[in-house]
Amino acid sequence: MLALLTLPLLPGEQLPTLATLQAAQAQLQAWQASRPLATAGLYLLVYVGVAALSLPGAALLTLAGGALFGLGWGLLLVSFASTIGATLAFLASRWLLRDRVQSRWGDRLATVNAGVARDGAFYLFTLRLVPALPFFVVNLLMGLTPMRTWTYAWVSQLGMLPATAAYVNAGTELARLRSLADVVSPGLLGAFVLLGLFPLLARAMLARLRQGWRDHLALRRWPRPRRFDRNLIVIGGGSAGLVTAYIAAAVKARVTLVERDRLGGDCLNTGCVPSKALIRAARAAHEVRRAAAYGVQASVPEVDFAAVIARVRRVIAAIEPHDSVERYTGLGVDIALGHARIVSPWAVEITGHDGSVRTLTSRAIVIAAGARPTLPDIPGLADAPWVTSDTVWSLRQRPARLLVLGGGPIGCELAQAYARLGSRVTLVEQAPRLLLREDAEVGAFLAAAFARDGIEVRTGTRALAFGRDADGGHHLRVQAEAAGAEPVEIGFDTVLVAVGRSARLSGYGLEELGIATGRTVEVDGYLRTAIPTIHAAGDVAGPWQFTHAAAHQAWYAAVNALFAPFKRFAVDTRLMPAVTYTDPEIARVGLNAAEASAQGIAVERTRFELAELDRALIDGEAGDGEAGDGTNPGWVEVLTVPGKDRILGVTIVGAHAGELLAEWVLAMKHGIGLNGVLGTIHVYPTLAESARHAAGAWKRAHAPQALLAWVGRFHAWRREGWRA
Repeated sequence: MLALLTLPLLPGEQLPTLATLQAAQAQLQAWQASRPLATAGLYLLVYVGVAALSLPGAALLTLAGGALFGLGWGLLLVSFASTIGATLAFLASRWLLRDRVQSRWGDRLATVNAGVARDGAFYLFTLRLVPALPFFVVNLLMGLTPMRTWTYAWVSQLGMLPATAAYVNAGTELARLRSLADVVSPGLLGAFVLLGLFPLLARAMLARLRQGWRDHLALRRWPRPRRFDRNLIVIGGGSAGLVTAYIAAAVKARVTLVERDRLGGDCLNTGCVPSKALIRAARAAHEVRRAAAYGVQASVPEVDFAAVIARVRRVIAAIEPHDSVERYTGLGVDIALGHARIVSPWAVEITGHDGSVRTLTSRAIVIAAGARPTLPDIPGLADAPWVTSDTVWSLRQRPARLLVLGGGPIGCELAQAYARLGSRVTLVEQAPRLLLREDAEVGAFLAAAFARDGIEVRTGTRALAFGRDADGGHHLRVQAEAAGAEPVEIGFDTVLVAVGRSARLSGYGLEELGIATGRTVEVDGYLRTAIPTIHAAGDVAGPWQFTHAAAHQAWYAAVNALFAPFKRFAVDTRLMPAVTYTDPEIARVGLNAAEASAQGIAVERTRFELAELDRALIDGEAGDGEAGDGTNPGWVEVLTVPGKDRILGVTIVGAHAGELLAEWVLAMKHGIGLNGVLGTIHVYPTLAESARHAAGAWKRAHAPQALLAWVGRFHAWRREGWRA
């Protein structure tokens, strides 16, 4: 009797089968009748041992429990024995494996850990209800998570109870069983699966009901129209608004887009397009100045600033048809030019440019109102000749002395462009370096490039007040943050204010509706505001202020607004590439070293210098400028998981960095590691080869030296025989 019960614990012994258990049934029952307490105690210990060691045989032991002790006592013994054994296996997995697993894959498991911390008991209960999932697998895997031991024990006991009862009950009829399939028939197994799915379905239904009740509370102040004029109304005709309206029209929704000014928004009219056209003109002037380095003799460039601005306007005009009223009308979008004001969760009042007023109802509304340049509170600014990134395009003459306030991407791009077009530029930044979001060496590298362009860079400097000179000129009084620094005055003809951009949050009804705002409109992971029928996308929603980010969010805003509550998608925020279009360009996706350090994320840094790239040498981007001073052309830096090729972030500093970044974004998006990048054929000679070289630098750092030593011996033996 003792040998039969302890057989699963003995190494090298044949495990019991249903036939052996049936053959010994009478002996087992007789022994239990003569020694009930000893049998129960021994049975409990054996079951706990089998479960704790994750050995096979638990199902047969459960049947034996029913056969020996009947349904009541058998269920009690098996229930507690299985829970104790499962908990011991859970603790063993935690003690032996959890620290190693979490240290190696902790970043990948962060979402799982957070989910277990939040809803682990619920999901464990669901897993325990489905006996098709191996008992020991649940024990081992859950031990790797942060779930509390007591929670694991009581949830396991409760969740395993239905399946345990089925097996124990079958054990009371042990003699009639022909196989284990008789215990859990397909029908019964299907019932268990449905039982396991029920909590998930119930939770989803409860979540839907809870959200529906919240939506009802948020909307009950306003009468709901019986019918709607539109499926969607979009406020704002910039990148986010245009893409939202386009998607709505593409899926045959009736959509109206309201724009108070010009379609295309800031990007087309005052941002991306004109600034890059200006930068291209500035680069042309710079290339003429350094033409002698290529053996081409050229005179000093003469910049016709009015012609430069005229070309900028021609570029805008060439791209404008892509964002025109005619194009979007042809795509099925109703365009309304005028001012929009949201008057209820389902209604927008539109005041046309001719003064006409109409109100349209819609099932959903998307706010894509964009952002505007921020004006700092500096005394005297109102009386100074100031421009912003929105109004700088109104200049018809090049400023002889341009003062730039702000060392972010906009300030840096325009400062360098105007310097190369002939202005004397001074840049003032209160932060300790340029491009504060990038690594310190990136800001320092750009500052050195600016110095070569003749730009005076004053970082760590606070603007105090604007004033007038005795001769009628203008100056800014500044003071360096360094101890003992005295205030100084910087003269200028025009000041470009580029200290950031602020979301447009007022003037279209948010206050009246009670929609919460901070720096942006507050939205959830589905871009929905506190009013469930109103979504937001683009600069007004944040956290990014990029045209491509606005277009990315627009898809989610459109789909979630049109198809809720039937289907909705959480915004994918994992990767957002960014480029600063200075010379050199600065491009990044994912983490940089400073962010990794601040977040406590261990990374391995791999760097490839572009000075070693053949195409950089061919193009003269490797230090053969006017002075032949060996200027560093930049680098590619890749952050990976220590010892692994998984990419966490990439920073590129150099010519055409923005174009080179796309390969890295694709690799990170689809989980391609450095080994995959290295194994991809890159055309020679191109700047794109920098990706392969960066991956090769990582590979060389991880070469298996011990194996290579043995391979070296192998080759020596093939050359010289065993004597070598």
